[in-house]
Amino acid sequence: MDQVTQHDNQQAQRKAAMAVLAHAEAGEIAARLRTIPLPGHQDLREPENGLVMLRGRVGGDGAPFNLGEATVSRAAVRLASGEVGFGYTLGRDTGKARLIALCDALVQSGDFSAAVERDVIAPLREQLVLRRRQAAAETAATKVDFYTMVRAEG
Repeated sequence: MDQVTQHDNQQAQRKAAMAVLAHAEAGEIAARLRTIPLPGHQDLREPENGLVMLRGRVGGDGAPFNLGEATVSRAAVRLASGEVGFGYTLGRDTGKARLIALCDALVQSGDFSAAVERDVIAPLREQLVLRRRQAAAETAATKVDFYTMVRAEG
């Protein structure tokens, strides 16, 4: 496999992992990570809170406008082997941002990538799918079908 394809695959794997981790609870991530013997790592950027401006567009394609601000947390972690991971999450949960950054670095590591996918990401993805199915079922249970009868007036 050439380097470009390998890089694209790694980026896709990181993107998929971040999508799952962003929707997981910090406690769930931490519990899953406890099953893996973690390598030495250090904070490159201490977890911190900040604000981002949310932009919107009228109708999805109109002129952009500032919708408002959202609180976010971010962190950066480097493994002893050199991989650097970044973590961002909505809200003020700096611990979750650090856990996401650690997972991001581990996903890039040749030694830990498979274990993180198997023991952390895959179980969290299954939980996320189950939660979404349950929410969809609860929503579907409240669905009301309306129809209109037309009557002829004389």
